[in-house]
Amino acid sequence: MLVKSVRGFTPVYGKSCFFAENATLIGDVQMGDECSVWFQAVVRGDVNQIRIGNRVNIQDGAVIHATYEESTTQIGNHVSIGHNAIVHGCTIKDHVLIGMGSIVMDHCIIESNSIIAAGAVLPQGTHVPAGSIYAGVPAKKIKNIEDSLQQKELERIANNYLMYASWFQKEQ
Repeated sequence: MLVKSVRGFTPVYGKSCFFAENATLIGDVQMGDECSVWFQAVVRGDVNQIRIGNRVNIQDGAVIHATYEESTTQIGNHVSIGHNAIVHGCTIKDHVLIGMGSIVMDHCIIESNSIIAAGAVLPQGTHVPAGSIYAGVPAKKIKNIEDSLQQKELERIANNYLMYASWFQKEQ
């Protein structure tokens, strides 16, 4: 893992985190417990702060960034950020799935228990209500998430990434 200080800030993280060898954390990044940052993922807090809760998985090739003097990035607890997603200067609440290859732009707010579908693009300032599924380019609400899907998918993915991380931690 590459951990790099910039502008006087060094990333900090909690206990039981997993970082792939080529994951990158830069600058003003604070991350909670039991998080994972996977292969070629970048969490770049060079221009503004990035705050990440507990049990967040940032999958392969994802980029987390912000905008200088304008927007921070805030990520809650139990969030899964899919492969090659871009999360930029936005707020993501608890129990959210950001699908593979999706883009979440500045000033977006994604409320808890929501899913952003794979490949979706949320334009700047989009507000995703709690319990929603958004898809498309530009992303629009396609339906409310059923309680069973909230429990099964959102929890399953977050918990699976804890398990996957444990496999790699045992090998070290």
